[in-house]
Amino acid sequence: MKLRKIIHIDMDAFYASVEQRDHPELRGKPIAVGHAEARGVVAAASYEARRLGVRSAMPSLRAKSICPELIFVPGRMEVYKEVSAQIHEIFHEYTDVVEPISLDEAFLDVTENKPGIDLAVDIAKEIKQKIRERLHLVASAGVSYNKFLAKVASDYRKPDGLCTIHPDKALAFIARLPIESFWGVGPVTAKKMHRMGIHNGAQLRSYSLGGLQRQFGKAGALYYDFARGIDPRPVEAVRIRKSIGCERTLEKDIRLRSSVIIELYHTAVELVERLKRKEFRGNTLTLKIKFHDFTQITRSQTCARELTSLDVILPLAKQLLKEVDYSEHPIRLIGLTVSHLREEAEGQGVWKQLSLF
Repeated sequence: MKLRKIIHIDMDAFYASVEQRDHPELRGKPIAVGHAEARGVVAAASYEARRLGVRSAMPSLRAKSICPELIFVPGRMEVYKEVSAQIHEIFHEYTDVVEPISLDEAFLDVTENKPGIDLAVDIAKEIKQKIRERLHLVASAGVSYNKFLAKVASDYRKPDGLCTIHPDKALAFIARLPIESFWGVGPVTAKKMHRMGIHNGAQLRSYSLGGLQRQFGKAGALYYDFARGIDPRPVEAVRIRKSIGCERTLEKDIRLRSSVIIELYHTAVELVERLKRKEFRGNTLTLKIKFHDFTQITRSQTCARELTSLDVILPLAKQLLKEVDYSEHPIRLIGLTVSHLREEAEGQGVWKQLSLF
């Protein structure tokens, strides 16, 4: 079977880099895109800020305490979207098989490419160079024969990295790879794996498929394949939207039921408006609650009817809320999402997941 040639491009500190590019006085300084007020959160941090311990999704007050010289810059989403479109124009000079993951990263299948370049690494070099010359921004690139390894490779030598994982060396590379670097392994899953004695790819590979599925459900099969360098997922040029959601970070933590219901109502109203604008239809509603200590919990339920109106979504959201104990844990954030998960969740009813964020 012919192996694919996959490139993963990841813009380095994208939002922050755009701000530093457009505002020369910010270059070389630790900056955070976001708001500095008490309830603010860092949307993105420059590498100067990252080296001092600032991370995206970090509360602004904590970021400021870690890095007193941190400069907050308000985000300009329309500008980031425009720059992202310019980056994609460069991608399409080589292939139309481009799968956007977010504004700042994408997969490209260059097995068959427009210029007829034989080596994918040469295409990755050209793309990085064009992004630097035309847009004055820096990207990291990973090259391999599937999406998992291309993604891992792009993260391997950041910033301004370029890494190729050759098929003949993939298993040895994966064996040394820290489990935290595996796609889909977050902090909570990593801790669980550590308790199981899994700290790298070699140790993950020693577990059977059944053993991993018992511990991690469907994700266990994914980890089993990744440990063996297997990822059959194609690069999808047209991505189908799988969910629409919205979140509200509250002005202050709340635990009074009447206050929570009011905020839940406003969140549901906003969700319905978004569903109508995007003409999106789904059967699964997920409630997300983030508590004052940043622990996070979700509740989800799949219905026979489509979730498109407030009179359907709000009662279901209230029902899910009954599964959450917030009497001694004030709520910081409320979120609602409608998704296409009817087949996957069939027969599962309400599922629960607790994680740290």
